[in-house]
Amino acid sequence: MNKSKSTQDKLAASPSGSAAVSRVIKKYPNRRLYDTETSTYITLAEVRALVMENVFFVVRDAKTNDDLTRSILLQIILEEESGGAPMFTEAVLGNIIRFYGNSMQGFMGAYLEKNVQSFMDLQLKMAEQSKGLSPEKWSQLMHAQSPMMQSMMGSYVEQSKDVFTQMQEQMQKQSEQMLSAFGLKK
Repeated sequence: MNKSKSTQDKLAASPSGSAAVSRVIKKYPNRRLYDTETSTYITLAEVRALVMENVFFVVRDAKTNDDLTRSILLQIILEEESGGAPMFTEAVLGNIIRFYGNSMQGFMGAYLEKNVQSFMDLQLKMAEQSKGLSPEKWSQLMHAQSPMMQSMMGSYVEQSKDVFTQMQEQMQKQSEQMLSAFGLKK
């Protein structure tokens, strides 16, 4: 499967399960981004805003029609990381780099994706449960380590552990299959 097909597949299903209209942004050789929906040039900050609004889009090279979406998303991450409060430490970035080309690369990507999704689900749940809280009450809730907060964090940690356990089981099965293919049994 090529990259453009992969992005198209992801764009085809919105969170509601219905087909999403793919917004196309063209990248020109002068490095400018052109939003075909609004017929205007946009900045990387505006692309970031689309991401924040959960707008489904694809970035295409204006000449070759190659899918550049991942490249643009990585560029946004780079800008965010270069700003005042980076999310990743140098140790984390180094460890991620070490997984490229490693036999565990596919597992690591899946593991990170599932964990980030679990964390997003937790964040959504917290937002739903805290609707109507004043900033003062929200601050008290975050600092008080209330039973509700402990329960939600415990649930996230449990989900993370389950994802890791599933990954370990999958790795063990693949190892056993590989050993048996070579005539070696465990």
